[in-house]
Amino acid sequence: MSDKDRIRSAEDLTDGEELKEEALQAEEAEAPQAEEAEALQAEDAPAENAEVPQAEDTQAEKAEAPQAEDAQAEKAEAETAPESGDAPSETAEDIEAETEEGGKGMLPGRRLKKELAKKEEELASLTDRYMRTLAEYENFRKRTEKEKSDLYSYAVKDVMTKILPVLDNLERGMAAIPEEGRDDPVAEGMDKILKQFVKALDDIGVKPIEAEGQSFDPNLHNAVMHVEDESLGENVVAEELLKGYTYRDTVVRHAMVKVAN
Repeated sequence: MSDKDRIRSAEDLTDGEELKEEALQAEEAEAPQAEEAEALQAEDAPAENAEVPQAEDTQAEKAEAPQAEDAQAEKAEAETAPESGDAPSETAEDIEAETEEGGKGMLPGRRLKKELAKKEEELASLTDRYMRTLAEYENFRKRTEKEKSDLYSYAVKDVMTKILPVLDNLERGMAAIPEEGRDDPVAEGMDKILKQFVKALDDIGVKPIEAEGQSFDPNLHNAVMHVEDESLGENVVAEELLKGYTYRDTVVRHAMVKVAN
């Protein structure tokens, strides 16, 4: 080989090595760009994946919207439709039942209606109990007042049956005093006591029964004798043998009388 050929071979080798170095430098310069591209692709991938559920939600909402609008329209028609006889509106109740079966709970209107009906039943029950209690109390009050009045009447009657004989003796004593002896101080004292006694009885409601000259009344008079007297009518009290007394329309003691004809 000649010197020229050797020189050319050396030059060719030098040129090849320079080309290799340039190629390696070019690859090293392109590597960061490729990594950046891969990073950008990795960031774009989650965004695309996130957009998929949103698209699915939008499609689901679009699918449910007509159903919700149909349910609201049917419920409005059921509420505004006129009632036929006593039959309730089945459309509204069916819609509400379907809504309840969906697990979303009772509609507010339905719940309020049920609560209102329950409160009305409670109010009616309490009103009935109140009226019954009021009637029972009124009956109890009237019964208690009557029992109290009767008890007082029985007490007065019992006391008067023991006092009236004393009054009878005072009257007999005054009747036994002759007219010329009425000016005696003892007679005057007895007369004053008798008048005071009669007034006290009158103040508490004890009054004498009118008998002589009156028609015989078995509710007030007790006939112990009968006489024939043409000057008197039939069943007329001819004489009063013992005074009778009443207390507030109640007979304390019947008048003992003699009846004519």
